[in-house]
Amino acid sequence: MRAARRTPHRSRPAARPLWLSLYLPGLPLEALGQGGRIPPPAAVVEARGVRAWLVACDQEALAHGLRTGMALDTACALAPTLRILWRDAQAERSALEGLALWAGQFTSFIHPVPPRGLLLEVGASLTLLGGLERLRGRVRGESRTLGYNPCLAVAPTPLGAWLLARSGREACVTALSALPGCLARVPLSALDLEAETLAALTGMGLRTFGDCCRLPRADLARRLGPELVRTLDRALGKRADPRRPWVAPPRFERRLFLPAAVTQVEALLFAAHRLLLELTGFLVARESGVQALTLELHRRGKSAIPITFERVAPTRDAQHLLTLLRERLMRLELAAASEGVEALCLRAENLQPLAPRNLDLFADASRVDNVDTAWIERLQARLGSPAVHGLMTVPDHRPEQAWRACPPGESAPPVVPPAVRPLWLLPRPRPLETVNGTPWLGGALRLHARPERIESGWWDDGAIARDYFVAQNPEGATFWIYRTRRGDPRWFLHGVFG
Repeated sequence: MRAARRTPHRSRPAARPLWLSLYLPGLPLEALGQGGRIPPPAAVVEARGVRAWLVACDQEALAHGLRTGMALDTACALAPTLRILWRDAQAERSALEGLALWAGQFTSFIHPVPPRGLLLEVGASLTLLGGLERLRGRVRGESRTLGYNPCLAVAPTPLGAWLLARSGREACVTALSALPGCLARVPLSALDLEAETLAALTGMGLRTFGDCCRLPRADLARRLGPELVRTLDRALGKRADPRRPWVAPPRFERRLFLPAAVTQVEALLFAAHRLLLELTGFLVARESGVQALTLELHRRGKSAIPITFERVAPTRDAQHLLTLLRERLMRLELAAASEGVEALCLRAENLQPLAPRNLDLFADASRVDNVDTAWIERLQARLGSPAVHGLMTVPDHRPEQAWRACPPGESAPPVVPPAVRPLWLLPRPRPLETVNGTPWLGGALRLHARPERIESGWWDDGAIARDYFVAQNPEGATFWIYRTRRGDPRWFLHGVFG
């Protein structure tokens, strides 16, 4: 008997590296406007020598003829109402870190390119993210929500993607063979070459990446040094270009300075939304959710206002967290404060594992649970956590002791009562009138079935001895009443059936 031939196992080919580059030409201005909109026209300047020069402009400043690299005195002559902001390198570093935190939801390999960009290796996660076009759309849309306007480019090499984005060519190159043609028109100024090397290339009549590639490599290396050739080869994928991945901080704590003091809730929510989007990326990268958040509102010369809220279940839904924050902020009297809020600080506490949710084959019970949880949390945010609680059954025969209040979401094994119980139980039993020994409530009450006798509680000075009945009045309302068994028999109303 011939043995069956075994089909050789074919391992799935590893995903090819693919790099998504985010170049932020306006980062010096965008970093200063993270907390809100800066009134136009505005420009960021920095001092070089004895003069100040423009490093970033908004759209209205550009419409006045201002350009990056222009002297400040020339810019003021063209736009007398120009709002001048001094460059803040620390704000730019913080903004780039926040962007890296947010990008953690797309890839585990993030490489910052200071001072104005990020590189994301996305080849391994394209299937999970729904494909390249969907990923690019998400990155573009959410980065604009964060307050950035990046140039995006995709290429098989990190340097190739960076050069395309930096030159303003938002190309999407997935094949290594197509990369030389796409890089050919990239200006040499995008390569971050030394000034002497760039001047020498310009003197030779070379202006673009393609111009350099057309020259013999040996001659180019002999005249301008081997580093230029290595740079060209790294961009084209002919030489390895290892990049060190960025390591996120172990805990989330982000501070955001506002352009001006704020007392309006909507303005605070606008700034807080950006922090929550960064938090989402931080949590997705860790497959975690947050169950407690603290937002501090910092005011000049006064103590910070802490806003802490805990959730029933862990989440990383930025929109839901923003809704809860809105409810809490509406309870504050910010407008009455003599000093507005100048900075926000968001801290995430009590992180919990939160795996991606599977789709149910049948009824989506998880969606119902999520809706209930969101509704409870919104009530807590609006009314305060102490005002909202759940109910839990307790193994005690006495109706008053058979339940207790508990935090929403807390549960215990249910205790099944020996007989029917009403939905509504009075806080205290109410005495009933009697006519010829018959209890009355809107008329004579008609008793149904046999009584349920409850005698319990002798051990804690809360002893009861009662006979409970289900009773109905002439109008059809149904009640839960009892008759005492000690001393003179008396009738009491204890519950109402729905």
